[in-house]
Amino acid sequence: MDKLQSILSEMSTISLEEMKQVKLMNRVDTKFMISIRQLEDVFDKIKADYYIQAINDILVATYQTLYYDTPDLAMYIAHQNKKLNRQKIRTRQYCDTANAFCEIKNKNNKGRTKKVRIPIDLKYFGEFEDDKEALSFAEQNLKYPVSDLLPQVETNFKRITIVNFDKTERITIDSGLYFKNEQNGVIAEVPELVIIEVKQGMAAKSLFINALHDLHIQPQSISKYCLGMVLTNSAVKHNRFKKKIQYIKKFVTNKIIIS
Repeated sequence: MDKLQSILSEMSTISLEEMKQVKLMNRVDTKFMISIRQLEDVFDKIKADYYIQAINDILVATYQTLYYDTPDLAMYIAHQNKKLNRQKIRTRQYCDTANAFCEIKNKNNKGRTKKVRIPIDLKYFGEFEDDKEALSFAEQNLKYPVSDLLPQVETNFKRITIVNFDKTERITIDSGLYFKNEQNGVIAEVPELVIIEVKQGMAAKSLFINALHDLHIQPQSISKYCLGMVLTNSAVKHNRFKKKIQYIKKFVTNKIIIS
């Protein structure tokens, strides 16, 4: 990680305010899973071609996310069953700026992701329904009864955000993944895993994806919510995710810690 920090410090920075021009709330996502060691090799290749987001001189931000679902895990099951049109709802805290949001992600049958969100007070992070505006927002945008929702999986991670010089592509790089199941208390950690999301308004050439391909790394669809659920709840149906778990275990040398 020290080598990676050194590489990041060499990159040109972009402020949070400037990054707001690259929202890409309606986008195409391409995801990858790699190890920290592989990430260092990728950044060696692309560091001169991307800005890195800096918030108060912080290049690696801390995030906390809480995913909600119905008691029968309808949103998780929709993903597991490969339903093309699906939703997820979560609250997210940006720990370095003390901002929080209630967010709904919609995935359609054309592979596009559209995210809508509303700011909330930090005190409502675990009980967004107590915020009248957030409750109204969820009732208007979620197809599931909001009164049925339960907090399911808390996810904590570190995030690097970069953007190409044309500001048409934003890439988030998440590591230090920690999951806690709010219903059974099980904790899972995958410290060597890195989840990358390349976000574009439309599919286009990407220097970052080219660098991944040079290292023989191919796209791997993955949801942090679903991964956290599978790792912390052995009772859930998870046929779709078995190969992904096996893939992760190969390159993180089986360092999935369950407690």
